[in-house]
Amino acid sequence: TVHHAHEHGILHRDIKPGNILLDAKGEPHLTDFGLARLPETESTVTRTMEVLGTPSYMAPEQAVGNNPSVTRATDIYGLGAVLYQLLTGHAPFAGGTTFETVRLVLDTEPRQPRLLNPKVDRDLNTICLKCLDKDPQRRYCSALALAEDLEHWQKHEPIRARRAGLVTRGRKWVRRNPSITVMAAMLLVLAVPLGVMIWKNESERSAASNPAPSEKSIAVLPFENLSRDPDNAFFADGVQDEILTNLAKIADLKVISRTSVMQYKSGIARNLRQIARELGVANILEGSAQKSGDAVRVNVQLIKAADGSHLWADTFDHKLTDIFSVESEVAKAVAEQLRAKLTGQEKQIIAAKPTDNVEAYDAYLRGLAYIRNASDDLAAQKYLREAVRLDPKFALGWALLSWFDAAAYRATNLPQTAALREEARQAAENAFALQPNLGEAVLAKGFYHYACLRDYDTAVPYFEQARQLLPNSSLVLESMAFLERRRGHWDRSDSYFNEAERLDPRNAELLGGHAINYYLLRRFPEALRKFDEVLNITRDNVETVALKAVVAQAEGDLPRAAALLAPLHPDANNPAFGIQAYQAILERRSAQIIPRLKEMLVKPDPVSGRGEQRFWLGWAQEVAGDTAGAEETWRQARSELEFSLYEQPENDQLMGYLALTNAALGDKGAAFKLVERAMDMSPIEKDAFLGPCAIEILARVAAQMGEPDRAIAALEKLLSIPYGGALGMSAPLTPALLRLDPMFDPLRDNPRFQKLVASSTPK
Repeated sequence: TVHHAHEHGILHRDIKPGNILLDAKGEPHLTDFGLARLPETESTVTRTMEVLGTPSYMAPEQAVGNNPSVTRATDIYGLGAVLYQLLTGHAPFAGGTTFETVRLVLDTEPRQPRLLNPKVDRDLNTICLKCLDKDPQRRYCSALALAEDLEHWQKHEPIRARRAGLVTRGRKWVRRNPSITVMAAMLLVLAVPLGVMIWKNESERSAASNPAPSEKSIAVLPFENLSRDPDNAFFADGVQDEILTNLAKIADLKVISRTSVMQYKSGIARNLRQIARELGVANILEGSAQKSGDAVRVNVQLIKAADGSHLWADTFDHKLTDIFSVESEVAKAVAEQLRAKLTGQEKQIIAAKPTDNVEAYDAYLRGLAYIRNASDDLAAQKYLREAVRLDPKFALGWALLSWFDAAAYRATNLPQTAALREEARQAAENAFALQPNLGEAVLAKGFYHYACLRDYDTAVPYFEQARQLLPNSSLVLESMAFLERRRGHWDRSDSYFNEAERLDPRNAELLGGHAINYYLLRRFPEALRKFDEVLNITRDNVETVALKAVVAQAEGDLPRAAALLAPLHPDANNPAFGIQAYQAILERRSAQIIPRLKEMLVKPDPVSGRGEQRFWLGWAQEVAGDTAGAEETWRQARSELEFSLYEQPENDQLMGYLALTNAALGDKGAAFKLVERAMDMSPIEKDAFLGPCAIEILARVAAQMGEPDRAIAALEKLLSIPYGGALGMSAPLTPALLRLDPMFDPLRDNPRFQKLVASSTPK
């Protein structure tokens, strides 16, 4: 069909699988000539870099919008792209956006089909890649020539296309980059003598600064879901997760944590060499999983990233009840291929079957999927409870339920109630009693003491034991970093963050947590660099952009903060919204935020109510000069906050907001009583992270209640220590913030306060 069209002077320009239809006899027909044109046709209308076609299947000359360069060879490229899809199941190039896909088409070579599908022989691999050559002149001269070569291949006859050797590939690059080649040749003549002199020294230095990854390092990429039922999509993720978890328990391996690898989604062409370089590993495990009724099929392939060679591959067809043995077999086979040494205990742990109940495991995987996607905390909790109800001896299920409850309790993602804390405790006890050597159970015990009881000293030995049992767990190291931060051991916390990042280099949440360390220490330039690392991974991370604005606020640069916050549109539950409200108050232009605050208050919050948002509305109204409106709002806020605190008596953030609300209403006694309660619950000596927040609330209440000496003493203390701001995600107080914050207006004429605000930001 294509040859016939070309013979009649017509170019298709959009050959792709979607435009090829099969008739009742199974014969293919090329359709949709909507982008076709005669080669000699030239429009006199000026176009603004128009690109016609489907990016994943378009030739480079078409991708740049160079219509005069679009020839028969462009359609040959399209046929090659369709052949590539047939051989591998993927388009030759597929980025996350159209722009990214076009960049890949122009700048990178497609991965060899035979590396994605070992059944593709060298000749068919060569035919496909000849069609996809960047240089149109090196493709087949016609569709007929391509068809003839495919016939030769079918008949096992020699093909005309030749595999590109090193010289050929070099010549192709030179043709694409002639000016760079000339410059490079000139520089080579000048540089050779100098290069010979410094080569040895530079090589040694480079090797020391960029060591090659260990041959025993691996990343397990997301598995492709081949199940027809979309409801089974979580199953492929679960299989990948369990294989990764099993490998991570082998101390002789370096295994990249799940959060970093999940960015490299299945179903699109993946540059394994680049992925390995970004993650710092030598090997990649890819695979797919298919679930149909009680039957499962798992395909896996272990690939050496440097050259794309297959170290091992296998297919497992089993009943669903045997899925754990499959996951265990894969982990042991990979360890054997990488020559990793397994201890007797590691072999026993990997071979262990977490549950005999298929329904319990299904519920566990569903709960895990909700946790991973951070999409619905209540649904995650429901499925985890169902998992352990179906199998009360499911230690891994109990461990995950405990960890989830404790994490939700700490972050107040769920109401911080005694019932939630008790469930976390009991679940950890159950997991530990069932399997005391299960790393996840030990971690759950430690995390309960850390997150629910704030008993950091008791949590330490559990975390240390979990680290031995889960040697490749970035979560354990991250937990230890958080714990040491609470204990005020900042250098130790920094060290644990660095170790965790080695195993989880593209975990935005982990990098953000590390950035917070610098932010608390008021090492703002380092914090900003770390925040930028996060944004390189998740460019639209609203909270991280907002935290950069917080740094600008702390440095007194309100215009910079405003520029960062202006494009953001967070909802009421996103801490970034509180930062926007604080910005309007610092600018003394709070009237602009009042309509949004009122709009947010219409929507109910099942976790913490709306008391905190109502406090912010009252403060904004006061700064805007609406004293009567502010008082009415604060009365409503007090009622809501008192109810929330009654249900969550250990929520010190609620105590702080209620203390400030009482101070705003002139109830000095109630305000100071709440401050003292918060300080008793989290003294600085016990919690270097949260303890100082109660002192900031004390400073604010004392300033409002006419006790300047008490307020200034508290501020002097705060400026000398690292900590997190008391108002949501606000920064630790700095002299610049004290100069801007309206809550400290009663202290403006005090000489001691003037001395404080005149000082530089403490280091």
